[in-house]
Amino acid sequence: MARARRATEDRLRGYREQALKLYPWICGRCGREFTRGNLHELTVHHRNHNHDDNPPDGSNWELLCLYCHDNEHQRELEQRAGHGGAEQTLEHSTSKPFAALAELLKKS
Repeated sequence: MARARRATEDRLRGYREQALKLYPWICGRCGREFTRGNLHELTVHHRNHNHDDNPPDGSNWELLCLYCHDNEHQRELEQRAGHGGAEQTLEHSTSKPFAALAELLKKS
């Protein structure tokens, strides 16, 4: 049991560190910014909900604060419960927090 727990912790550390290098330290839902002081509150969310799907380009990850991450999983649970547990495709967020980033960088 301890070996399995260590393996899970190692895996979590691996993709978390990769995601923190790839993406800015900002919640993909609420836009909250993070620093080294509160970085422990920023989590890696697997878009397809498969924690073993960790492509090196990070295409299955998004950084979410603890609150938005909990909310995302709660929405999934509620959606499944409302439909008798049947698997359904989850809608992705329509929020695009970096949509205007290129324009802002051009102005600098």
